[in-house]
Parts: sequence; C-alpha cells; structure tokens
Amino acid sequence: MKRQKRDRLDRAFSKGFQAGIGGRSKELCPYANLDSRSQWLGGWREGVDGRINGLFNK
Repeated sequence: MKRQKRDRLDRAFSKGFQAGIGGRSKELCPYANLDSRSQWLGGWREGVDGRINGLFNK
C-alpha cells in the first residue's frame, strides 16, 4: 500500500513549527503563497510558544 503525501498546508505548518522550535526568525519563511505562508507562520508561532514555555529543549 502506497503512502500518500501529506497535504501541502499541513507540511507548511509542520515546517514552520520546526523552525519555531529551532529559534529561526519568521522572516525566513520560504513560502510566497498567502495560504502556505499563513500556515507556516501559524506553526512558527506555536513552536516559539512551546520553546518559550519550556516544552522543548533546543
């Protein structure tokens, strides 16, 4: 059984989340498309919040 790729917006959110956890700047968002960019930034915000609250160690 073949595995399906995740939805592009889910992938953008996940990449943003990883960037937020890693402490990268939101200015480094690689997406130009408004929908993908907003998902990436949403993930980035959640990642930063988690890092600030001590949920993740760098």
